[in-house]
Amino acid sequence: MEYVAGVGASLFSTIFIIFTVGALGHLVGGISVKGISLGSAGVLLIALAYGILLSYVPSFSLGGREIVLYSAVQKTQFSLVSNIGTALFVTAVGLIAGPKFFRTLNRKSLAYIVIAIVVIGSGVLSIIVMSLVDKDLSPELLAGLLTGALTSTPGLSAAKEVAASQESVIAGYGIAYLFGVLGVVLFVQIVPKLLKVDIAKEREHFVAANAIAVPEPKGKLIKLDQFGFFPFFLAISLGCIIGAIEIPGINFSLGTSGGTLVAGLIIGHFGHIGPLDCRIDKANVKCFRELGLILFLIGAGVPGGMEFVHNVRVSYFIFGAIITLVPMIIGFLVAKYVFKLSIFNNLGAITGGMTSTPALGALINTAGTDDVASAYAATYPVALVAVVLATKLFILFV
Repeated sequence: MEYVAGVGASLFSTIFIIFTVGALGHLVGGISVKGISLGSAGVLLIALAYGILLSYVPSFSLGGREIVLYSAVQKTQFSLVSNIGTALFVTAVGLIAGPKFFRTLNRKSLAYIVIAIVVIGSGVLSIIVMSLVDKDLSPELLAGLLTGALTSTPGLSAAKEVAASQESVIAGYGIAYLFGVLGVVLFVQIVPKLLKVDIAKEREHFVAANAIAVPEPKGKLIKLDQFGFFPFFLAISLGCIIGAIEIPGINFSLGTSGGTLVAGLIIGHFGHIGPLDCRIDKANVKCFRELGLILFLIGAGVPGGMEFVHNVRVSYFIFGAIITLVPMIIGFLVAKYVFKLSIFNNLGAITGGMTSTPALGALINTAGTDDVASAYAATYPVALVAVVLATKLFILFV
C-alpha cells in the first residue's frame, strides 16, 4: 500500500492527541475545590486549550518526524471522533433508562415537555432581546450564539441550512460553545450546594421513588457475547436509521444523537429481540457511556477551541453566557415551583433541555445514581426538535 504523505502523520497525530488530551483532562477533572470538580468536563477544558494552542503552534518535529497538530484531514477525523462519542454516550443513556422509562411515564412527562419548551423558548427570547439592544448583531450570528450556548450541533446544522452567512453562524457557535458546556456542568454541581441539599438523603428518596419492578423476559434467551457488544452495536445501527428519517416540509431529523437515544430506550425497554438476549451488564454500559463522553468532548473540544480563538469578542462571549444562564435559571425555577420536581429530576430535565451531554455525566456523578438519566431522556428529544425549529424560524423571520 502506497504511503500518502501527510495522511499517516495526521493519523498518528490524531491518535496521539486523543489519548494525551484524555489523560491530561482526567488529571485536571479530578481536582476538587470545595467539593466541586470538572470531572469529565476537564477533558473538554484541555481539548479547548489544545485547540487554542493550535492557532500558535501548528506543528512540531519529533525524532525527525513532523507531527501535524491540526489539518483539514484532522478536522474531519475529529468530527468523526465526536460523532462516534455521541453515539456511544447517548445509546448507553438510552439502554440504562430504557427498562424504567416507558413504565414510569405519567404526569411528570408533561412537565418534562414543558420544561424543554421553556428552556429553548427562554434562549430564543434572550437573542430577540439582544437583537433589539444591539442592531449590529445579525440573525445568523445570534442563531449561532443560541446553538453554541445550548451546545446543539443539530441546531447549528439547521441554522446553516437557511443562513445567508454560514460563517456568522459558525462564529457565534464557536464563541458561545465554551461557556455553554462548562456553564451547565458547573450549574448542576453548584445548585445543590447553594440550596444545601443533603445529597445522600435526596439520593435515598430519589432511588426509592424511582424503584420499579422490571419484568424478566419469558423463555430461554440466547446471549451472543458476555460484554453486550451485539445489542449495543445493534442499538447504534438502528439509531442511525431512525435519526436519518426526515420529516417532510421542515427538513427535520433526529440525527445520530436523537436516533440512538430512541433506539437505546426501545432496546433497553424490551431487553430482547425474539430469542436474542439484549440485556447488558450495567457496569459494561457505564464503560461505554464514559468512553463515549470522553470521545465526544475531545472531538468537539479541539475544533471548538480553534473557532473560539478565531471568532471571540468579549461582548459576544458575554451574550453567549447570558443565553446559557437565563434558560437554565428559568427552567430550574419552573421545574421547582410549578411542577415541584425533586432536585435530581429537576437538574436532569435541565441537562436534557440544554441538550448537554457532559452535564448529564456531571449530574450522574453528583447524584450518585444513573436514574437521573430518565429525566434527561424525557426532555432531550423535545428540546432537540425545539432548538432546530427555533433557529430556522429566527433566521427566516427576524
